[in-house]
Order: sequence, then C-alpha cells, then structure tokens
Amino acid sequence: MPIHIRIFVAIVLGQMACGFALGISGTALSNAAQYIQISDFWTGLIGAGALIGLAGSLIVGRISDKIGRRRMLMLNMYVLALFSALSLFTSNLFLTFLLRVGAGLMLAVDYTVGNALLTEWLPQGEDSKKQTQLLIYWTLGFIASYLTGIYITGFGAYTWQVIFATGAIPALIAAIFRSIFPLPGSPSWLASKGKVKKANHLIRKHLGKKWAVPKRVKKTKPAKQSTWKLLLTKPYRRKVFVGGMFYACQAFAFFGISIFLPILLQGMNITDEKISGIIYNGAMFIGILFGIFIFNRISRRAFLIANFLISSILIGLLAFGTHFNSIAKLTIFSIFAIILSSGLVLDYSYPTELFDIKVRGTGVGTCITISRIGAAAGTFLLPILTNIGGSSLAMWVCAIVLFMSFIICLIWAPETSPKFLNKNN
Repeated sequence: MPIHIRIFVAIVLGQMACGFALGISGTALSNAAQYIQISDFWTGLIGAGALIGLAGSLIVGRISDKIGRRRMLMLNMYVLALFSALSLFTSNLFLTFLLRVGAGLMLAVDYTVGNALLTEWLPQGEDSKKQTQLLIYWTLGFIASYLTGIYITGFGAYTWQVIFATGAIPALIAAIFRSIFPLPGSPSWLASKGKVKKANHLIRKHLGKKWAVPKRVKKTKPAKQSTWKLLLTKPYRRKVFVGGMFYACQAFAFFGISIFLPILLQGMNITDEKISGIIYNGAMFIGILFGIFIFNRISRRAFLIANFLISSILIGLLAFGTHFNSIAKLTIFSIFAIILSSGLVLDYSYPTELFDIKVRGTGVGTCITISRIGAAAGTFLLPILTNIGGSSLAMWVCAIVLFMSFIICLIWAPETSPKFLNKNN
C-alpha cells in the first residue's frame, strides 16, 4: 500500500545517507594527510568518530521505546546534514572529531528507530525481505562516498573538509523527503503501551477501515516499561550477547578495512589504488546481492557460522601471503569482500528477530551499541596496526576477531528464521 512505500523510501534514503556519512571518513582523512600534520592516533580517532556516536544506539533505542519512533526520524537527518556541513568551517582535529561523533548519533536513530518502524509497519513476511534490501541502498551510499572522496579535487588544503561536508547532501535529501511525505507513528508500539484506540485510528487512516489491531492485543495488559535490566534476564541475555558480539566482530573487520581502504591498499603494495578500490567496493556490492540471494535459502545460524569461518580463513591467507603478487592479493581480497559483506544482510534482520516488541528498540539498540564499539575499535586500530606491522598485522588481527565470532556463533547463536524454526517444530 502507499503507506508502506512511503515508509520504505524514507528509510532507504536514510540508509543511503548513513552509508555515505560512514564511508566518507577514509578518503577525507587520506586527503588531509597531504596538507596537515595528522598522527595515526587522530586519523584513527576521527575515522572512528561516527562509529563512536553510533554507540548512542543504546540510548536512542531506549528513548524510542519511551516516546515512539516518528518524532526522532523526522528530525535526525536535518541534524546530520548540519553536522556534516559544519566540517567546512573547521580544520581543528578535536572539533572535527566531535562533529563526527554527533553525526554518528544521528545515524543511530536511523539504524535503530528506522529499522524498528519499518518492521512494525510492513506485512508479516515482507519485513525481513525489505530489511535485507535496505543493505543494497546502504552499500550504494557507502560506495558513492568512496567515489566522491577519490575524485573531489581542486580545493587545495580545504579538500578534505569539502569531502567531509558532502555528507550533508544525501542527509538533506532524506530529510526533505520525510518532511514532504511525513512518517506515521507505530501502531504496534502504541498498542504495546495500551493505546489501542490511537493505534486503530492510525491503521484505519493509512490502511482502510477493515484493518485494526488484532483482538488478542486488545486483551493484553500494556507492556511494562522496558529496562536494560530486563535484557539481562534469562530470556534475553544470551540473545544480547550473540546479537552484540557477532555484530561487533563483523563490524571490526568490515569498517576497519573499508573505511581505511586507501591506507590498506598502499600497505599491500597494490599499485593502482583507485582501480583496486573500485574493484573491492564492486566485490562488496556483489557480496550484498549474494547475501540477499541466500538469505531465506539457508538458516540464519548456518549463515552466521559459515560466513565468519570462511571470512577468517580468507583474510588469514592474505595476511600470510605477503609474498603474493598484486593480482593474487587483489583476487583474495575481493573474494573476502564478497563473503564478509554477504553477512551484512543479517545485521538488519537478525537482531530485530531476536527480540519481541516490548524490548525491541532497547534490545536492537544495545546490539548496535556493542557493534559500534567493535567498529570503532577496528577503525581506530587499523591505521595504527598498519603503521606498526604493515598491512599483514592489521589483517592477522581481523582474522583472529572473525574466527572468535565463528566460535561464539557455533556455540550460542539461536535460530530465528521462521522457515527453519517451523521445520524444526
């Protein structure tokens, strides 16, 4: 229905803005090093800034469970555009870091609240399908940031600030769309708070008079206020641990490598960094499509286990094969990109499927917060590790982290796919 299309497009535009804002750091900082003195510490810290801000998903998810989804999603893209644009007016490294943290906090709203709103509006069966499609658009935004960064020239010492500021463009497009086609509230959230009449009014306004909240929901008591303490109880703590750790280990390798790809390619002695970067990003996009293709064909648990095992072997092989020629390195690196990025498909659906409605915002927000700690650590450490021991040391660390996630998923990851849960039952 039109309301489903409106919400999906609004979230898609937000995801493209998120991918762009995260990906722009690497090329901006690589450019900055040509004009200003910037240490490995500040390179890593600013590169991780948006990911540190994304750790605010814990608070964002909690707030959304208290006040609802709509208001936060109507404002966050405007604020993201502002933080990005302000990069034009400062070359101070500490202020740049703070702007990146602020941008990351706005991204947290779309990651946590946007995903929850989409799930709570789409028909059953369509929610997981559309969630996996979101990753295509996020990846397009991420790749667009890399291409934008490497081809922006002509601004001299201000070039890196201009590159950072380009993040305002996709954010502003998403914000204007949401203003022209306003997002609705969440009927299931309203019902979970005991506001069944308001939920029914919202449903009938957008879907028609024959639709309403299910009768079984009317008979239930309003959900108690969700708390972080509730996530530590027996029904949820394993889910929080697995959801957070798989996401964190994956993000450690993915963001560390993808954001600082120019630095890593240089460390691998691959000659044409621009073309090699485009090939890597193209492989990443192929991986997303591959992940979507197999998403509902294998179980979530099997997907996680196989993805982390193969990824760790490939990046370990690359770390070991320092004597390989450039073509061999790029081939292995591209296959690694395909496999690792295929697992990103699980980032949207798996944490959401782990939690029920009363703690979904808080639960998913907690998993995203844990994941951003991993992403920030990978992004912060990669330029430092590369400087200390070359690209091989950075890749060895990534291989160990990915293998650790393989062990965690093998032992504790629960199955959440409705298709395979039904088979088991």
